[in-house]
Amino acid sequence: MKRQSRLDAPVQYWDEDLPKQADDQKAPPQLIRVNEINDVWMEIPRYVNHGWGGLWFSTLMTLIAVIICVVFVFIPSFPSDLLSMFSVYLPVFIFFSFFIYCIKRVLFEPRGAPVRFNRKRQKVYVYEYQRSVWPWKRWPAVIKVFDWADIQGERVQLAGHADSGHRIYCAVCKPGTHEVVDRFVLAWTVGNLRDAYGLWSHCCHYMEARPVPKNPLLTDKPADWTPFRTVRWPSDVERESTTATGMM
Repeated sequence: MKRQSRLDAPVQYWDEDLPKQADDQKAPPQLIRVNEINDVWMEIPRYVNHGWGGLWFSTLMTLIAVIICVVFVFIPSFPSDLLSMFSVYLPVFIFFSFFIYCIKRVLFEPRGAPVRFNRKRQKVYVYEYQRSVWPWKRWPAVIKVFDWADIQGERVQLAGHADSGHRIYCAVCKPGTHEVVDRFVLAWTVGNLRDAYGLWSHCCHYMEARPVPKNPLLTDKPADWTPFRTVRWPSDVERESTTATGMM
């Protein structure tokens, strides 16, 4: 019998639905990485672990292409007619735009954009960096807030050259239904299936106020090259997501 998701719109490359929050999990709870965990809230970083080296290479190659085009314009024998100028300035604009896109990603986009789980409020706070294909547009950070009861876990299995392994998504559904209204990544590619199961299990155990270990599997932080990529929670969200006040 063909396996089928219980959700009305499964994630792309769906492999399985994970157990619901209060159900028995597939593995004991185990964090992979954690920024903070206490009796009120827990913050998990989401480090993108694919394509990072390629971005630096693309940035360098695009910069070289821009320099070559600009130098070409200043060659004395370069034609000055409008068509010739357009044929050079257009590639310069395209290459430079792509260069700006790459620079914004490698220098300013937070690599470990986190998710916060507030056990007392039963809320999940997702820090999303709103990237656009248009590099000249502002890329703001957006905080999404969801009820834990509306979230269901999904696992994706990838077999790409630079991104192979298991990825965990959280599907946000309309209350009491399987109609997906939003979705966010809980963990980028994880090579070990048991680790992927353990992370989802840990979130479920934590939010259901069951015992969980506080020590993560990994304590190191992936390499970072700039002070510009800083996660800044708005003050009101910072206060709400880290306190238990306002409980119903």
